[in-house]
Amino acid sequence: MELSGNTVLVTGGASGIGLAVARRFLEAGSRVAICGRREAALREAAAAHPGLVTRACDLAREEDRVGLVEWALDALPGLNVLVNNAGIQRRFRLAEPEAWAETRQELAINLDAPVHLTLLLLAHLKAQPRAAIVNVTSGLSFVPMASAPVYGATKAALHSFTLALRHQLADDAPHGPQVIEIIPPAVNTDLGGAGLHTFGAPLDAFADAVMARLAAGETEIAYGTAEDRARAAHAAFDEAFARINGRPPG
Repeated sequence: MELSGNTVLVTGGASGIGLAVARRFLEAGSRVAICGRREAALREAAAAHPGLVTRACDLAREEDRVGLVEWALDALPGLNVLVNNAGIQRRFRLAEPEAWAETRQELAINLDAPVHLTLLLLAHLKAQPRAAIVNVTSGLSFVPMASAPVYGATKAALHSFTLALRHQLADDAPHGPQVIEIIPPAVNTDLGGAGLHTFGAPLDAFADAVMARLAAGETEIAYGTAEDRARAAHAAFDEAFARINGRPPG
């Protein structure tokens, strides 16, 4: 995809992978908006990257998702790229009771939000030139980390949704939105809490590689150890996918 000349909305864009992707789209010459829950982080991102448009919202809330789309269609009428990046990762033991509201929030941000935003914006995106829906999943889509059970489950579900969405929209090609999946390994961000992913891939190296592969036209971009997992998964299920759906994924 072209990195310049787009109007891009990045969810969870105030820090980490979201901000790294947003900054690179901005530097390439696209108009970029980010959303997130923390107003202070959004202000800091906007101050560091002039031209970045921000919107505070809580994607766990249905009304905030609807409000975000209404705002975007008014403030960003040329919106043609949606990057579903927002996510939280909680490490907990399933046998230890917790308030359902905490579990529900992780499910809502990681899965409800990208599916709902995609459905809300799909008709608009189908009418835009060079449109794309970019879903950020995880290497844990294929092999869960048991200490983050809900996170892995939501990312596996988002990976599955992405494959189905790409398959359904393939009939609209080349006019329909591209469906692109970014599959990170552990990356050195504050996902799940500060200091938990210092062993991960350097953020800038990861983001530079992802953007280069976006520009090259790849629609599934797995990086590092996640690439090994994605390759193994495709070897195991592509034939079955084609048998069920009439053609292989991709």
